[in-house]
Formats: sequence, structure tokens, C-alpha cells
Amino acid sequence: MRAGLVIVGIVLLVAGIWVTLGKGTYRQTDTVAQLGPARIEATHEKAVPQWLGIAGIVVGGLLAIGGFAKKG
Repeated sequence: MRAGLVIVGIVLLVAGIWVTLGKGTYRQTDTVAQLGPARIEATHEKAVPQWLGIAGIVVGGLLAIGGFAKKG
């Protein structure tokens, strides 16, 4: 169980740092115009919000620390 917490925490931590540095993007496709069955679409690259990266760092750090902490 602890190893799982540590692994998930480290993955979230790394992903949060990646997003915070501005490297995380996703694609969004919008319909610009449509005339009958013909459609014009545009695909945009958008950045993942920075607050998600910060939340990933915080949650990942807490999970990693919780996994490393010894139960006394």
C-alpha cells in the first residue's frame, strides 16, 4: 500500500511540475462554420491551467510523504 502511495505521489508531483513549467497542453476542436453537411473546424492548442499543476504538486507531495512516513 505504501509503495502505491509513493508511486502515485511521485507521478503527480512530476506531472504538476511539468504543467507549472508551461509544458502541459491539450487540443480543442471548434466548429467555425457549418453549411448543411459541410463543416469547417479549427483545432487550437491550449495550455493546462497553472493552478492544476500547483494542485498536483501539493497532492503528490502529500501522498509521497504519507507513503514514506513510518507508522508508529
